[in-house]
Formats: sequence, C-alpha cells, structure tokens
Amino acid sequence: MSIRKTCAAAALLAGLTATGTALAQGRPSPFGNFELKIEQVADDLYMIRSSASGNITVFTSDDGVLLVDSKFANENERAMELLRTVTDLPVKYVVNTHMHGDHTGGNIAFEALGADIVATENARKRMADAQAMGLPSITFDDHLRIYFGGRAMDFYWFGRGHTDGDLVIHLPEERLVLAGDLFAGGDPFVRLIDYNGGGSLAEWSGTLEKVLALDFDRVIPGHSELTDRARMQAYLDQIVQMQDLIREMHAAGRSPEDIQEAVNNEFGRMAFVVLPGIEPVLDELE
Repeated sequence: MSIRKTCAAAALLAGLTATGTALAQGRPSPFGNFELKIEQVADDLYMIRSSASGNITVFTSDDGVLLVDSKFANENERAMELLRTVTDLPVKYVVNTHMHGDHTGGNIAFEALGADIVATENARKRMADAQAMGLPSITFDDHLRIYFGGRAMDFYWFGRGHTDGDLVIHLPEERLVLAGDLFAGGDPFVRLIDYNGGGSLAEWSGTLEKVLALDFDRVIPGHSELTDRARMQAYLDQIVQMQDLIREMHAAGRSPEDIQEAVNNEFGRMAFVVLPGIEPVLDELE
C-alpha cells in the first residue's frame, strides 16, 4: 500500500455522467426525477440524493462528519442545508469514489471548510490532468483502512471499470459496500464506460467480482437508492452477457453501428454509454 498527501489546486473538472447524457438528450433520468433530498439509512448514516448527480453518503460521529462524494458544485449550497438538518459538526473528510464532476464538484467548498479529500491515486491523477479544483490531499494505490467514529472503513481499488480510479468502500461490521459508479444503479441499469478516464468494459466484470468477494448484504450505489447484493450481482451478470454479445457480433463482422444498436436494444440505451465511442470496446473484446 502507498499513501500520499499532496496539495490541492487547479480548476474544476466538468464531470460527464450517464445521467447528464440522458438529460441532455431529453430523456427521463433512470435514477428518478426529484430535487435534492436527504434520507436516513441508519442512526448515523444518511444519503443526500437527486436525479441529476451522484449520491453523497453521510457518516456522522461525535466529533465530525465523513462524506462520500460531493455532487456538482452548483448543488453544494443546498447539500449543506440538508446536511445541517442532521448535524452541525464539521466535515472532516470527503472521499471521492472517482474523478467525475458530479461526484467531486463540491470538493473545493469542503476543502475551504478544512476537510481532507481522499481518493485513489489514479483518480487524483485524472483530476489533476483536468485541472480540477479541490484535488485529493490523501491518496492510496490499492487498500487503505481508516477508523471513523469507531467504525472500520476499508477503501479499495480493485481495477478498471467505469474509470481507472474507482474506489470501493467496505464497512465490514455493517456488512455494507459503497460502490460508486462501478455500480451506478438505475432502472434499467445505467453503465458509463469512460475510456477517456481509463475505463474498461472488458475488465469491469473482473473488478466487480472482487467487490462481490467482500462480505456484505447492502449496497449504496453511485446513483439511485440503497439496494442489495443480489442487485449488484445482476449488474455483473448483465456486463458478462453484454461482453459475450459484443464478441459474438464482432467476430461475425458486424459493424460498430449494428453492435451498438443491438446492445442498446438488448439491455437499454443507458446500460451501454461509451466515451468516446464503441471502438475501444471492440478493440478490447476481440
């Protein structure tokens, strides 16, 4: 394991997410259509959710708050209002599950309040390359355990998927996993493979298999509501089916356009959003 502390700097990363893609194309959000709200998951655990951006998960303790993700910058004021309905204690840590702006846009505001930002080293590199503001000051390569409010929290980097810097959090005592956009949720499922951010459809399945090897029952996805292990397994199963379909069609000489259309028809348009386009998927799955 390698842990690094660095200084924050640069300009805000404009995150591109599957939700943003849907809204830009005039389709209803697969995560629902509602304004920012807060809901309680356990005595000291809350989720701040909206249909427009990634979840914020709130952990409270006797002396401070740990947040997982920070939404878009323009949602920060309202998110803080909601946070203050459950605690007046300071935000000590903000953990970014990956580099997209709907999960990191509020970093700069929380950093100004004295919070340390935590992410994988890969995610920080992507954010720095994009000249994002509120860069992580604490990073790790593969595993980092912290204790917050008396609870053990294991942070993992298991490999490529949505990006090459996706962080997974496991709370062994609560049997809970926070998956970020490695499991975005959605109805139907949403899946953005960001090759510009180091993502990989071919490797995503193996990364999720490592997540599912952890001991847990409940899952907080990167978007959408609290769910369970079976739902994550279904998400993985769909990825494997998708890989098989693409390989079969590619081997048969079908065009990229035909393959894209077939995958969309089979799994749903938001289940297969690829940046910058389908060609990297075909290269990987030859």
